[in-house]
Amino acid sequence: MPKSYLSEAKRQELLAGGLSQNALYVVESQAADDADDGETAWAWLALAEIPASALLAAKRVNGADWIRAKGLRTETAEAAYGKDWLNREI
Repeated sequence: MPKSYLSEAKRQELLAGGLSQNALYVVESQAADDADDGETAWAWLALAEIPASALLAAKRVNGADWIRAKGLRTETAEAAYGKDWLNREI
């Protein structure tokens, strides 16, 4: 797991309050970004399940190679657009 900028108590509080594990990855990413640790912020975001529409938008803005380079999970987009979605126009 990437370095955490949240205390264990804060993580447990968020999870006990109903935050999903997936959303916690995003919170961890934001905490790392707030600490000016961009590498760790992207590492946390790479663990998150990102909605297909957000991945498609990222592809249109930044390109397929950017998504690959960031190591983002693409299962949601593969299910919505097909396994080859990064290699073709949608």
